[in-house]
Amino acid sequence: MRTIIRNATIVNEGRTFVGSVVIEDEMIQSVLTDDDSTQTYENEIDATGLYLFPGVIDDHVHFREPGLTHKADIASESRTAAAGGVTSYMDMPNTIPQTTDLEQLNHKFNIARNKSRVNYSFYFGATNDNAELLPRLDARRIPGVKVFMGSSTGNMLVDNETTLHKLFRTSPLLIMAHCEDTNIINQNIKQFQKKYKGQNDFPVRYHSRIRSAEACYRSSSLAVQLAKDTGARLHVAHVSSAMELPLFENKPLEEKRITAEAVIAHLVFSNEDYDRLGTKIKCNPAIKTPEDRQALRNALTNGIIDVVATDHAPHLLNEKEGGALKAASGMPMIQFSLISMLEMVDEGVMPIERVPQLMSHNPATLFHIERRGYIRPGYYADLVLVEPNANWEVISGRYFTKCGWTPMDERTFKWRVRRTIVNGTTAYSDGIVVDGVRGKELCFNQ
Repeated sequence: MRTIIRNATIVNEGRTFVGSVVIEDEMIQSVLTDDDSTQTYENEIDATGLYLFPGVIDDHVHFREPGLTHKADIASESRTAAAGGVTSYMDMPNTIPQTTDLEQLNHKFNIARNKSRVNYSFYFGATNDNAELLPRLDARRIPGVKVFMGSSTGNMLVDNETTLHKLFRTSPLLIMAHCEDTNIINQNIKQFQKKYKGQNDFPVRYHSRIRSAEACYRSSSLAVQLAKDTGARLHVAHVSSAMELPLFENKPLEEKRITAEAVIAHLVFSNEDYDRLGTKIKCNPAIKTPEDRQALRNALTNGIIDVVATDHAPHLLNEKEGGALKAASGMPMIQFSLISMLEMVDEGVMPIERVPQLMSHNPATLFHIERRGYIRPGYYADLVLVEPNANWEVISGRYFTKCGWTPMDERTFKWRVRRTIVNGTTAYSDGIVVDGVRGKELCFNQ
């Protein structure tokens, strides 16, 4: 089937221009600046007044399946992704059971093949004793190996330097690292317990002092040094502090072997929001100071931050009860990532052309994703149309995550996703997720 999206304001590869995109079945056939009205199409989409972006590629999500499906699953969260203009995702291994052997990895691919509304792939989880499996991983199917250098449970917490050095030395794939130093965190907890006379939980506003910038820096600097020593490709997840930013270089992405990701929560919120939103914005690494947030925002345009993702991590509200220690860490953000970035454009944080660079082009380049992330002829038609002056309020019934809440509740957005197209097919349109649409497994040319 031939489809044309007419008269959109296209934002792609550093340019913003009015044009039309022709789709032939799953693929982009052509990008037109001078629409040829003599051609006929089975489907025409009038995008006058709308912005057209390449679909967002979110390299960092927790869709909770298998084992934690009471709060989220691949079907529900991929539906939520489609509503946010996210056409591809890469899911983390800390499920139940953990994705730390080939059987569990293949099981997740099978689930997604049947359930995922958008395109998908899955990280392999490193442990203290599975390094021998790394050379057996299929680099065409898997984006990378996730290493939790702090802040995990069970055997996925890898903080022994000998083990880490072996993982960095032997991994044939990119290593994505969660970096927080467990010893510093534990020392900070002991200091608070001493101050509060053995109390076993503290107000959530202290979360950023327990999981401190120093804890992040200590672990991130270790990861960067290991990558330099071994030659490993390293991608540091959810950089959250100004202290960490000098660890990364400002040079073309294609020349980097060490890269940095920021996530929406650390770009939108600061520790001043704890009093208003409480544990709804508790995540690991912690939301930090307004100065840290500003430094991260600055890094979106100076070449230090390479990718913006969500770390979408749903929990039920009753799991968010408690304080800095007891409340679950994580929040559902994937439906609001693209429009949050566009709101930052309106605030003057970055030019609009940086949005697809950070959310689509760079993830595709960094992970060597085959024929996605750009609006180009011969690429898959993963596209999102966004309305610039919608002025809509987030209320219950307007978000799709299974956990049933979002820290964006009652926020008014100027921008709104109107249509999401996955592999040439509309997966979401004007508040409705289209039944029956299924994404494809991502393919990597590593």
